[in-house]
Amino acid sequence: MTTEPKKVIIIGGTGNGSVVAAAIDEANAWGDNSWQMAGYLNDRHDIGEEIEGYPVLGRLADVQTFIQQGYYFIYAIFRIDGQDKRMAMFEGLNIPRDRLATFIHPASYVAGNTEISPGCVIMPQASISSGARLGLGTVVMVNATVGHNSKIGKLCHIAAQACLGSYLQFGDGVHIGLNATIREGLILANRSTVAMGAVLLNDIAEDEIWAGVPAKFLRRAVKEFNDVE
Repeated sequence: MTTEPKKVIIIGGTGNGSVVAAAIDEANAWGDNSWQMAGYLNDRHDIGEEIEGYPVLGRLADVQTFIQQGYYFIYAIFRIDGQDKRMAMFEGLNIPRDRLATFIHPASYVAGNTEISPGCVIMPQASISSGARLGLGTVVMVNATVGHNSKIGKLCHIAAQACLGSYLQFGDGVHIGLNATIREGLILANRSTVAMGAVLLNDIAEDEIWAGVPAKFLRRAVKEFNDVE
């Protein structure tokens, strides 16, 4: 018996959103029809306007209407500064946990004893090792690795080719930049950031941004940021 694919709306747009949409399309082409891309909720583009082939169906404020219509959702809004606002926006949408789409691309590796929370996205060639836990809505981009027994908080973003060691503890809203490397056993507090290409050897406090090889403190993230999309 064939199961009908669940229709998913991406909250966001060009950038993370359109990249995830393309991965869903590719999964369909590979024969994985768990999810079917429907369109976007977006506050910057006109309703009906297309973003790389899919329409803007409504505004973020319309999410409850689409919940009632049976859609599922991926939250793909991201930035470094303004993380408090980004995370508050997600909570304010009040999306039931069972309506958060968990998308795992068939070309990724996910060990059988991992814990993948609702709303997570795991992109092609990403690797989630034994005993790892990913919090609600966390995104692991192409070719990134999460080491064994690491605990990643909610709404974290692991950029492409990042390499995370084992036994890490991430708070919520942590961002790891492109091709960054994180030594095993570290603690990264809420909303902390490791810049692209950095090699992190130390724990990071809340809202800190570290960069370089070896990584050093760069600055604190800006709390308020108006243009969060």
